[in-house]
Amino acid sequence: MATVDLYLVRHGQTFLNKYHRIQGWSDSPLTDKGIADAKRAGERLAHIPFAAAYASDTTRAQNTAKSILAANETPVTLTTEPAFREENFGFFEGLDTSFTWHTLGSPVGLDSFNAMIAKLTIEKTKDMFRAQDPYGDAEDNATYWARLQPGLDRAVANATDGDKVLIATHSTTIRSIVSKFSDTIDISVPVDNGSITKLTVTDGQYHVDFYNNTEGKLK
Repeated sequence: MATVDLYLVRHGQTFLNKYHRIQGWSDSPLTDKGIADAKRAGERLAHIPFAAAYASDTTRAQNTAKSILAANETPVTLTTEPAFREENFGFFEGLDTSFTWHTLGSPVGLDSFNAMIAKLTIEKTKDMFRAQDPYGDAEDNATYWARLQPGLDRAVANATDGDKVLIATHSTTIRSIVSKFSDTIDISVPVDNGSITKLTVTDGQYHVDFYNNTEGKLK
């Protein structure tokens, strides 16, 4: 029986986060708070002996991962993995978050992204973005998982029994993973910048240990 621990960290706050803009595949630098978010995550994970580390191919995720690894007791090379990108929001990228959630959600009585996730599920919310994108670039749930699951599986396949693996990634990506592998955690609760979510993978079976943890040292 082989077991691998995955530590998913949401990147630190970016300028688009600060300005309440949808980010997705778009990118922006970490703010001062975002740098502090990453540093705090690194301090909380400093004693975890990571065997491997991954980040999506956005600068916000990579710089968060680099900060975490700089504080770690075990030297690890960072691997860029595009599969761990945020959801592609298509036409809606860069738009004001409140305006976008209202535009998509209010016709069905939902005025926030969290309300849409709680009522419709995160999977159907992705499908809604795709259906409403006039350019057809937004990812629906099937397209999203077709690129994310192979990335998760590669990270696990490249590990050995007992390995601990860092993955610096994004809010909706973390929510989506937790939604798929847990039926008890409320993912309508937002993922904080710099928070840590842990999964245990045993012989290919994924289990969520905790979600959106923001306090204390971790094991």
